[in-house]
Amino acid sequence: MIESVLIANRGEIAIRVIRAAREMGLRTIAVYSEIDRNAPHVSLAHEAWNIGPAPAADSYLNIDRIIEVVTESEAASVHPGYGFLAENAGFAQAVLDAGAIWIGPPPAAIAVMGDKIASRKAAADAGVYGVPGTLDPIDGIEEVQAFAEEHGFPVAIKAAHGGGGKGLKVVRSVEEIRSGFESAQREADAYFRNPAVYVERYLDRPRHIEAQIMADQHGAVRFIGERDCSLQRRHQKLVEEAPAHDFSQDLRKDLAEASVAVAKAADYVSAGTVEFLLDGDALYFLEMNTRIQVEHTVTELVTGLDLVKEQIRIAGGEPLSFDTVEVRGHAIEMRINAEDPSTGFLPAPGTIVDYREPGGLGVRVDSGVVAGSLISQYYDNLVAKLVVWGEDREEAIARALRALDEFTVTGIATTIPALARLLATDEFRRARHWTRFIDDVMDFSDIEMPGTGIPQSEEELEERSITVEVGGRRYSVKYWAPVMTASLSGGQRLAPRRRPPKLERTESGAASAGVVTAPMQGTIVKVHHAAGEAVKTGDPVCVLEAMKMENEITAPIDGEIIDLRVQPGDAVATGAVMLVIQ
Repeated sequence: MIESVLIANRGEIAIRVIRAAREMGLRTIAVYSEIDRNAPHVSLAHEAWNIGPAPAADSYLNIDRIIEVVTESEAASVHPGYGFLAENAGFAQAVLDAGAIWIGPPPAAIAVMGDKIASRKAAADAGVYGVPGTLDPIDGIEEVQAFAEEHGFPVAIKAAHGGGGKGLKVVRSVEEIRSGFESAQREADAYFRNPAVYVERYLDRPRHIEAQIMADQHGAVRFIGERDCSLQRRHQKLVEEAPAHDFSQDLRKDLAEASVAVAKAADYVSAGTVEFLLDGDALYFLEMNTRIQVEHTVTELVTGLDLVKEQIRIAGGEPLSFDTVEVRGHAIEMRINAEDPSTGFLPAPGTIVDYREPGGLGVRVDSGVVAGSLISQYYDNLVAKLVVWGEDREEAIARALRALDEFTVTGIATTIPALARLLATDEFRRARHWTRFIDDVMDFSDIEMPGTGIPQSEEELEERSITVEVGGRRYSVKYWAPVMTASLSGGQRLAPRRRPPKLERTESGAASAGVVTAPMQGTIVKVHHAAGEAVKTGDPVCVLEAMKMENEITAPIDGEIIDLRVQPGDAVATGAVMLVIQ
């Protein structure tokens, strides 16, 4: 029997798991990076452990350190949430090797389904087929060109171990093959530490339909409804619904049978999601996500099931608590992200000033922030998930629009105004949108974000110690506080100090047509040209990564690079001068 659970994650999903575990009477153990010391998930758990510096590679992706905490805290089990190490077979095995229970699928199932090529083969062996594509990694652009000649453009080059739109590049002409192939490989290596990619036919106007399944250790596998996740930007979901709209019972039956077949082929256990693309009446297998999904909330609202509690019970050896489920009403989830819709949804890290969630009948908010929370460049930019339920889709949309109008977040740009505009479109109301509807049709350039402009940097803290006495015994206790700075009178005072940006910002009015500045805070991952080289307008000059997203920076004019100030690995602040073209 599970008595305690360590949550190897942060933010809203850590809070979601902590709440479910506490309701089950379990001891909860949080982990946090140095920048997350005061995050809400830390205070909600029974105990919390520091696992390292802010960069995810040094903390939330640091398997050795997390396993140390599992052992030292005597955690009986580990729940990975989603993202970070949730679909890392090596981490799952390390948890088991440490003597703890892994709340998730077996490592072998994660390995098979985490490899998009292996998963396509496994699905095909089960009689479930994907969009026409290669079943082995490709070695070069020649293979992409040969595939395009056979199947036609557009084609998609995808990371073999990818997901969430990362490591996916759509190529629409021969001229785009090389840049698409290199970019997909680079993202695949950066995000998933494996540069392997494959190619498949790209569907221009599909719907994204996914099946929620649950499987126990006794051989039972159940389909518990579908979700429509077609409203996306840059192949990343923004709005999800359950059940899928305009979805026939015949299609639902086919989806249920296909998803269960894929799960059984992988010897799957725990919660999982089998994703498909729907083109007309044809369902194509896309991938299987071996974890709890971000959008699991809409399935919970229409079925009444607590999927996280179900995961914990399954990990403890219990059978599924249900045989069948009844879907009632309609639910919609909207992702409130720290992004600026007016600039193409560029990430917008910063500090939240005012934060007020909506409420009322049928409204649920899963968040991991409060007023004063920092949305850091180091992690995903999800601020909160706004989820609504209605007796039917029309009521759910009306409730969603009302709740969006009540939701207040200032200090950072968010997707709230874009979501309100999207849900009000005729295409969404009639359920005639597709996966690229936002990219192909919508224009948010006129949206103005109120209350932004807060510095996008972190308060600098320093480690201190204090001696305390408890029960007659002395202890030395470490704690973290703002850095001491000298006052004008020569004394000392506590005051937060801000880290200066690595590169200077442009002075007001000093920018010229050839000055290329950083559109956001982030890290340079690639520089395409050297100083002295000539470039043309629109040529890529460097790649800036921020909040798990790559952004290609292009030359604004024709000319020669006369001043190159960045190299791979450099951190830049918003507005920092990266290079000058003359």
